[in-house]
Amino acid sequence: MGKPLDDSEILQQFSQGGQSAELAFRSLVDQHGPALYRQIRGMAKSHELTNDILQDVFVKVYQNLSAFKGDSALYTWMFRIARNETINFLQKEQRRSGVDVDEPILEIKAGHAALDQISGEEISQLLQDAIDTLPDKQAAVFQMKYFEDLPYHEISKRLGTSEGALKASFFHAKKKIQEFILLQLNH
Repeated sequence: MGKPLDDSEILQQFSQGGQSAELAFRSLVDQHGPALYRQIRGMAKSHELTNDILQDVFVKVYQNLSAFKGDSALYTWMFRIARNETINFLQKEQRRSGVDVDEPILEIKAGHAALDQISGEEISQLLQDAIDTLPDKQAAVFQMKYFEDLPYHEISKRLGTSEGALKASFFHAKKKIQEFILLQLNH
């Protein structure tokens, strides 16, 4: 197998239909599947749920790829689909089972009066709510840097953006998340 296809090659081959579209989609899955899996797994916490959600994500990507406008990097677009599908899936699962499938993703140290009064699950939900308010690119950068601890050069390759722009996006995302959480806590 040759070098991986870039986003424009994937889109061009996909638009040809038939076997070209199948090969392009397989390339897309091979290139972006592992990162999307990690993103979903960070929210879903179970391998089985993650695989179910990832399958739904790729079905949605396949169905909508021909409508992709190119306003963002292909990974950013798929990240948004994966995030929305994960949130929807987990909400349905929670309603169906009556069990909270989200585990806390932060440990909070004592010291802030408002934080001492809420549970880890509530803090986790606050963080998720804060991330949901971010523009898609900032959310993607924050997810990859904060949760996956990826270096900027790796994020740069995935999103097709300079490292400097990514650092700025991460800085702004952190600031917006801090402001959101403080605003919620001081209600």
